[in-house]
Amino acid sequence: MSHNILVIDGNSILNRAFYGIRLLTNMDGLPTNAVYGTVNILLKHLDTIKPEYAAVAFDLKAPTFRHKMFNEYKAGRHAMPDELAVQIPYVKKACELLGLKALSLEGYEADDIIGTIASFSNTSEDIFSYVLTGDRDSLQLISDSTSILLAGNSDTVTYDKSVFFEKYGVTPDTFVDVKALMGDSSDNIPGVPGIGEKTALKLISEFGSLDGIYENIGSSSIAKGVKSKLEANKDSAYLSQTLARIDTNVPIIEKLESIKYTGIDKAGLYKFFKELDFGALIKRLDLESAESESDPVVETNEGVAETVNSSFEEICSIADKYESISICYNEIDAGYTVSLSSDTDKEYICTTSCDELSKLINNYSSKLIVYDSKRLFSNFNIDPLTKFSFDIKLASYVCDSSLGKYDIQSISRKFLGKDTSYDQESSSLLMKLYQSIKAELETTNALSVLADIEQPLAGVLASMESEGFKIDRKGLEAFGCQLGEMSKEVAQRIYFAAGREFNINSPKQLGEILFVELGIPSSKKTKSGYSTSAEILEKLAPYYPIVSDILDYRQIVKLKSTYTDALASIADDNDLVHTSFNQTVTATGRLSSTEPNLQNIPIRTALGRELRKYFIPSSSDRVLIDADYSQIELRLLAHIADDENMISAFTSGVDIHTMTASQVFGVDVENVTPEMRKRAKAVNFGIVYGIGDFSLAQDIGVSKREAAEYINGYKASYPSIDKYLKNVIASAHDNGYVTTEFGRRRYIPELVSGNAMLKKFGERVAMNSPIQGTAADIIKIAMINTYKKLREANIDAKLVLQVHDELIIDAHSSCKELALNILKAEMESVADFKVPLTSEVSTGKNWFECK
Repeated sequence: MSHNILVIDGNSILNRAFYGIRLLTNMDGLPTNAVYGTVNILLKHLDTIKPEYAAVAFDLKAPTFRHKMFNEYKAGRHAMPDELAVQIPYVKKACELLGLKALSLEGYEADDIIGTIASFSNTSEDIFSYVLTGDRDSLQLISDSTSILLAGNSDTVTYDKSVFFEKYGVTPDTFVDVKALMGDSSDNIPGVPGIGEKTALKLISEFGSLDGIYENIGSSSIAKGVKSKLEANKDSAYLSQTLARIDTNVPIIEKLESIKYTGIDKAGLYKFFKELDFGALIKRLDLESAESESDPVVETNEGVAETVNSSFEEICSIADKYESISICYNEIDAGYTVSLSSDTDKEYICTTSCDELSKLINNYSSKLIVYDSKRLFSNFNIDPLTKFSFDIKLASYVCDSSLGKYDIQSISRKFLGKDTSYDQESSSLLMKLYQSIKAELETTNALSVLADIEQPLAGVLASMESEGFKIDRKGLEAFGCQLGEMSKEVAQRIYFAAGREFNINSPKQLGEILFVELGIPSSKKTKSGYSTSAEILEKLAPYYPIVSDILDYRQIVKLKSTYTDALASIADDNDLVHTSFNQTVTATGRLSSTEPNLQNIPIRTALGRELRKYFIPSSSDRVLIDADYSQIELRLLAHIADDENMISAFTSGVDIHTMTASQVFGVDVENVTPEMRKRAKAVNFGIVYGIGDFSLAQDIGVSKREAAEYINGYKASYPSIDKYLKNVIASAHDNGYVTTEFGRRRYIPELVSGNAMLKKFGERVAMNSPIQGTAADIIKIAMINTYKKLREANIDAKLVLQVHDELIIDAHSSCKELALNILKAEMESVADFKVPLTSEVSTGKNWFECK
């Protein structure tokens, strides 16, 4: 029989809890979200692992042996927010009451304590260690007797030796050597400058270790540029290896019995949770009775229907009799649960395979209440145009886009006032959420946003994610090498201007060079040193060439690390990049994308635009078609504010910025200079964000008085715009929210803040959200309609990307014109507004050519 050890990275988990849950407070105003989140995470894993030994490791403020070895270790880290710092003692107390030993030791980090405890499993064949953390540094601890439970944004991934090797292509014990080469910016471990994760993994895979690399430094398989970097930074590599290696011999405990897990202290937890107003946790753990302490997780059955375990065949045979069927992903069983519930006291439930579930979904889609329909589209062979009855995740987002997290636990807390966890999904729970959320959507007239926009879009996005966007891998890698050489050249110019070499990536060193050694005027020095933020450097760049070079260097390095290296490494075997589109991240309703984030592909700089050359059609006989809405936010502003002058400018076809310049500066349209147009453009786009004379003056390089004159001139030229902005702020103060043209609400809690700056921020949100949110709805509807029309036309063309107000199709050359016409027509016919929605459409053999 195996004896399990569960050792937890306290700092990592409490940080994840703090930033993953909106700020909560008890009746006395004490922040509690980190405590609440940590407790839930611990309960879940205690129940799953059922450890015999358990401990939580925490860092101390005191310097460790690594700080003494390298003064700049972890330099530049942001200070812990006060709202988090005040919760740490409560988190530690919660750990103790849950039966977990809280451990810290001066001179060592939590990682070292974790490694030491996990190493006990190496001494006996019947002991196995689980390390729960959100920090990949601990992956080096993986062994035959230790697995890492790596907590992510939505789930926890278990890493053993095989999973680790499949992902990284090296063994866990050499991961520290990978870190030695690539460094770690979060801990300020220098590594070998110029060597990223991909190169580091390749070198370690080939030579087995850091020692192996340097023993074979003359090998022809090591590129000349890489070799020179390795030779020049050998000391840095070995220093980084030492800094990155976890010490597994910390004098913290002599034997495992000192961290034996004994279960929760029910009486103590009851008192503690009462203090923190954790009523739901008190109910969940049945703490009021304090009679049983045998199980750390005791679920209550209050209000839950009787569960009847059924076969999949039985579920299918009676499904016709029910108005709704729910499908839930069970995280513990890693399978899908199908359940039927009614107004009676019975709930029929079964867990089934993917193949069986596909049949049920295709037969009963219009009855299905689901959580995260995009995941179902992605995991099953379902037509992207399939209509589900109700998606709990998307519905809760439409109800309140400021919730932040849309896991089952957060949704239940918001709409039912109770706690649950993802693995506790059941038909009765989804039905209750469905009833609560649907009622609210009906009350707020937002049900159509869910039914007509968000839910149909989920299938389209799943299809786009599956299709992917092809990259020219060789071209991208060559561009990356070019950027690497450019960064070296710019670095040398910076070193020459500074009079010596230094770590350009270190804010502390950079601040000392610029503001102390070179005497460049700076803002006030803070505890952490001089600020070298982009905002500050951009103001200095016109006057100091070294500052301009530093900004160029940062751009080049970011392009290489974030895009050229990363994109090439994550593309599949067919050179396709599959981003993940997120529907529930932004408060405005805009889509976002991750892994990789293609929404942030640079466009404002010439060098950044070069990246688009390496996004290509999926084969040589195909073409990219790109359509981008023209000035959509200004068009929406004209429509919503019903301003006759701005509407006239758009309907007449006159360039809006030229027309604005003509009116603001009092000159004929033909006499508007490029500089006038530039300033008018800044006012046009800035006014809806509540731009003031000071900010406008900084943006366009004029005096504050001149900027004020431009703003006043704009308001006089477009009087209805000024009236609309004032009215929408007043309405938001009265109602607490604003609404898009399609009925999407955005609640603005900042408007009732006692903080003047937060309240001002809320007013700017109120001005802009109806416009941004409407633009978001428009592009989403355009995506749905374009996808449908391409299908109806039965042509070889597919949507592959959405970026802000831009859509891209990958089409066979034979149907290029038809696909182009469909895209343009569908984008321009989304809605009948007072000004036309126009799109600029182009084609090319790569994304760059389309612009």
